Amino acid sequence: MATEHLSPLDLAFWRIESAAHPMHLGALAVFRAAGPGAAEHAAELLTTRCAGVPGLRRRIRDVLLPVGAAAWSPDPGFDPARHVFLVRTPASPHEAAGPLMARPLDRSLPPWEAYVLAGPDPDSFAVLFKFHHALADGLGALALAAALFDEGPSLRPSPRPAARPSPPPAAHPVSGRQAGPALRRLSGVLAARVQDVGQALEIGAAVARAGLPLGVPAVLTAGADRTGSRTVAGLALDLDEVNLVRKAAGGTVNDVLISVVAGALRRWMEGRGDPAPSGPGPRALIPVSRRGRPGTGGGNRLSGYLLRLPLAERDPLLRLDRVRAAMDRNKDAGPARGAGAVALLADHVHPLGHRLGGPLVAQAARLLFDILVTSVPLPGLTFSLGGSRVGEVYPLAPLARGQSLAVAVSTYKGTVHYGLVADAAAVPDLPALAEALRAELDALVREVS
Repeated sequence: MATEHLSPLDLAFWRIESAAHPMHLGALAVFRAAGPGAAEHAAELLTTRCAGVPGLRRRIRDVLLPVGAAAWSPDPGFDPARHVFLVRTPASPHEAAGPLMARPLDRSLPPWEAYVLAGPDPDSFAVLFKFHHALADGLGALALAAALFDEGPSLRPSPRPAARPSPPPAAHPVSGRQAGPALRRLSGVLAARVQDVGQALEIGAAVARAGLPLGVPAVLTAGADRTGSRTVAGLALDLDEVNLVRKAAGGTVNDVLISVVAGALRRWMEGRGDPAPSGPGPRALIPVSRRGRPGTGGGNRLSGYLLRLPLAERDPLLRLDRVRAAMDRNKDAGPARGAGAVALLADHVHPLGHRLGGPLVAQAARLLFDILVTSVPLPGLTFSLGGSRVGEVYPLAPLARGQSLAVAVSTYKGTVHYGLVADAAAVPDLPALAEALRAELDALVREVS
C-alpha cells in the first residue's frame, strides 16, 4: 500500500499546533430528543458507527522520507471509547463546549472526538464534534460528521485514492522523434514551476502590503492567555431577514453575514465603553473552499480573501456597502491571489520547513490577519441521530495564536447559526457580542423596511 503523506497545508496545520492553541475545528449540534434516554442512545450509535468510517480510524505518524513529512496510517488499536464521550452537565451546550474546545486532541490517536452533552433539559441534548484541521477543513469535517448520522450512508466521504508512485524513467536513449515531445513536456514543467514561484512571490508581496495591524481594537489582538482557556457562544438568526436585507441592498448572503459581524463588533465595543473605532479596521480572513463538492475526500483545500472590517463606519447600510465592495474586489482577483491566499504558500514549503518553522508560523498568525470569519455551508437535509433531529448547528473555528476571537457561520433549515470562540481571559463577555449580532441584523432590517 502506498504511503499517503499529508498535503503541505494539512502538514502546516499539524505542525503549528501548541497545547495552548489547539488546531481543531468543531461543530455543536443541538438535538431535539426523540424520547427518554436519547442522549445515551446517541452516544451508543456514535460509538458503533465511527468504527465503520475509514477516515476516522487513521492517525498521523512522522515518516523518514521526505525529511519532516508525516503520513496517515491505520490505528491498529482503534478504540471508539477513546473518541466518543457521554458528558452529563448542568451547563448549557455552549458553556460546556468552551472547556472542551480548549482541550487538545490526543496526537497519538486519530485526531477527532465527539462529546454527547446531556444537560438538565430532558427534551434536548447536544453533540460537540472536534476534528483536527489536519484531518479536514469545514466541508470535509461536515462529511465526516454526516457519516455518523442516520442519513450517513448517502453522505459518507469517498476515500481519497492512494497515491501511485511514478514509474522509473525508461533506460533507453531518446530518439529524435521522441525528443520533441520530451522537450515540450520539460518546457511545460519548467513554465509551471516558474508560474508557481511567481504566484508565491505575488502572494508574499500582498501579505507585506497588508501591513501590521492599524486601528485594530486591542481586544482582537490581545490573545496572550497562556492557559489556552476558551469560551464559546452562539446565536441563531432568521435567514429570511438576511435575504430581505440582501435583496434590498444588493450583494450576497455572505456579504450580509460578514457585515453583521462588523456591525456587531462596533456595537459590542461601544457597550464595553471602548474607544470609538477608527482607522482602516481589523483584517478579517475569509476562507474560501477550493473543494468541488462536500464529501470528495478529506484534508484541506483552502484559500482565502482578506478584507478590512469597516468598524469606523457608523451607518449599517454603508458598512454593508463597504463589505460588498471589498468582497467584489477579492472575487475579481480570485482566490489564488492577494494576502488572503496565504494558505497556498504552504505548497511551496519543504516538509522539513513545516516541522522547523511551525512554531514561527504560529507566532506570525497575528501579522497575517486579526480575526477569522468563516462560513460552512450545510446541505438542505434534516440530520438526525437515533431518531433525534438536529435543530441547531453552530460551527466553531480554531483560535490562532495572538488572536482572541474567531467567528464561524452556517445556515441550517432556514436559520443562520453563528458560532463564536474566544480567549476566555481576553473576552469574558462573549455572550454580549453574540447578542450584538442580533442587534446589527435588526438595524439592517429597519433600514431596508
